[in-house]
Formats: sequence, structure tokens, C-alpha cells
Amino acid sequence: MNPKKLIPVIVIAAAVIAGLVFWQVSTAGTSAPSSQSQPTGAAAVLPVTTNPIQNTSTAPGLTIVTAAVQDNTDPQTQAAISDRLQITVKNTGTAALTGFEVFYTMKDTVTNAAESYYQKLDEAPLMPGASTTINFDNQSGPGHYPENMFSLYRSSKNKVEFSIEVSASGAATAHATAVKDAGNGEKSD
Repeated sequence: MNPKKLIPVIVIAAAVIAGLVFWQVSTAGTSAPSSQSQPTGAAAVLPVTTNPIQNTSTAPGLTIVTAAVQDNTDPQTQAAISDRLQITVKNTGTAALTGFEVFYTMKDTVTNAAESYYQKLDEAPLMPGASTTINFDNQSGPGHYPENMFSLYRSSKNKVEFSIEVSASGAATAHATAVKDAGNGEKSD
């Protein structure tokens, strides 16, 4: 066999192999999602710098019954559930409440780092005397909303304090606080 005739074949084969290797390396970082990524279909949740709630009503009617970020329980069964920002609100007024919004700030008590988040809720009208529970847990279904899995709440090992504001059209905003104790991740409830 003539070695001069093999040179073009070797060059082409080397170029093809180099191209395949380059292609594999360039797509390797995007082929599999990280275990820390948001669930499929969850909207990206990013901190906000200001509170967009513009509610100026002073009429009573909206109350935060409980706000928790650890040792959470299912409101129907009272069984322990995973930690999340969980807010139970009640309509103490005489008219149905609509147009719910939530704004909350979390602050690391050691570093003083703070993050704020806003969520417009698609809750059904809350009838007089009724209560509903709002969960920021990246689950789907009524009462469940996305959360930032990389927030101070999830990443800080320090105590994190929450300041929470819930708004509904025609009622004064309701306020509450909640605290995540210092620690590294969830412990058994």
C-alpha cells in the first residue's frame, strides 16, 4: 500500500474524531439537569429590590393565622411535612377577598444579608370566615407556589428571620414573622 495515499484518509479521520470530541465536550454541561435545579415547569424565582404591593386599604378583613418556615404541618391532617414558607390566612370580613399578593423578606441574623421575594397569587376568592394555606414549596396544585431553592432560607446555616406581608384587594395588608433556627438543613419534625 502506498503511504502517500493514506495521508488524506488519516487527516480526514483525525478531523472527524476531533470534531466528535469537541462536540461531546461542548454539550456535556447541558445534557443532564443538576439535582439542585428547579422542578420541571416551575417558574424562576428571583429576589426583588422593592415591595411592589400598592395596597392602601385600611379596611379590616384579612388576617394571617400562622406563618411557619420550619416544623411545618399539613393543615388538614396535622401530619409533619417538609419545611417551607407556609402562610395560613383567614377572611375575617364580610365580603369575599380576591387579588392576593405576598411579599416577604428573609434576613440572616449573623451576616445581615437579606433577600426579598414577591408573588402574585392565583387563589380562588376567599369567602367570609374561610381560611386558606399558601405554600412556597415548588409543588403544583392549589395553594402551592415556586420558591428559590438557592435563597438564604435554603443556603444559610444561620438563624434566618422572615418578615411577611399578605395583601388582598379591599382589605388592609396583613403582617407576620417567622424564624428558621440556625442549622444545616431540615431535621425530622
